[in-house]
Amino acid sequence: MKSYITPLLGLATAAVLSSTASAQEVDFSATVASDYVFRGVTQTDGDAALQLGADVSMGDFYVGVWGSNVDFGDGTDVEMDVYAGYAPSVAGFDLDFGWIRYTYPGAPSASGNQDFDEFYAAVGRSYGDLSWDAKWSWSDDFYLETGSASYLEAGIAWALSDAVSLDARYGTSQFDDLVGADYEDWQLGVSWQTGPVSLGARWHDSDIDDSRFVASISYSLTRN
Repeated sequence: MKSYITPLLGLATAAVLSSTASAQEVDFSATVASDYVFRGVTQTDGDAALQLGADVSMGDFYVGVWGSNVDFGDGTDVEMDVYAGYAPSVAGFDLDFGWIRYTYPGAPSASGNQDFDEFYAAVGRSYGDLSWDAKWSWSDDFYLETGSASYLEAGIAWALSDAVSLDARYGTSQFDDLVGADYEDWQLGVSWQTGPVSLGARWHDSDIDDSRFVASISYSLTRN
């Protein structure tokens, strides 16, 4: 399940999503990570992940596709997401409203449909080297047809230099139709970027899964 265009991938795509230029931009990204953690829970059973993505933006509007290998222990091997949104800047605030469709091609259907949709709204702002953001995501029928669910998250980031930044993030998952399933997750990360290459180290934890350290390397390419 694709996270908030994940903080590590997000460093490469944030400029595209918040762009106000009228020209079309295409952004490609590729990431190799030691694990794929989504909202505090591993999606690859602790194994490495290869993740590929592409975004197309036209002014404040964008569409994209993103994919990764997964391992849910039931024969599900691939996640493929598509998304679209509108990300204007208003009075110094960066806004983002959109939709994302999570799909799992070839996944077994015995326990329910794994594909689902989410709608999201986000706001963020920068103050020099410091920035913050908050996002709310909602699905009327979450993964495995488990009913209405939402995820509220917030983060802060500090640019130590043009290349190095630190960030922290907290999220809470709430399930309207699953008693006792609500949980919280949090993460701390550091990233280093030079040109199109970004290196990351991130610690994830939650109250339903083991804490995990994730190292990653990403490459991004933008074409106008």
